[in-house]
Amino acid sequence: MARLETGDLAPDFTLPSDTGEQVSLRDFRGRKVILFFYPAAMTPGCTTQACDFRDSLERLRAAGYEVVGISKDAPERLARFREKEGLTYPLLGDPELAVLQAYGAYGEKKSYGKTITGVIRSTVVVDEQGRVELARYNVKAKGHVAMLSGLLGLGE
Repeated sequence: MARLETGDLAPDFTLPSDTGEQVSLRDFRGRKVILFFYPAAMTPGCTTQACDFRDSLERLRAAGYEVVGISKDAPERLARFREKEGLTYPLLGDPELAVLQAYGAYGEKKSYGKTITGVIRSTVVVDEQGRVELARYNVKAKGHVAMLSGLLGLGE
């Protein structure tokens, strides 16, 4: 599975959201967007990461970034996740794994010492023209937004 690199054209997509709307990458053209890929809604690590983005959203938006979470979950589960955790950015479901694969966020990974196939916790920042500004794979859930803010020069 090829991973995206800085300068690559970000693969376009249209996926169902937690609100039932269809959301496309092209909807964000002219704005920067942080796409974070996570294994499963309502699991401890993914909840930590999603709430970290929620708590940092105002600062990220002030710096010109929108945030979108993408997992393999169905929109109904994503709606429950949004409601339970008070998430205020779009959550998109990719049960067919096409977008996760196109972004290099699905494949073999290590989990508790075993090699498994699944969603690789990843983040891709897309610039206003639809090109990859930054791509990070196998990121940690805890402290992820702080690490990302540092890489983007946003400070704390």
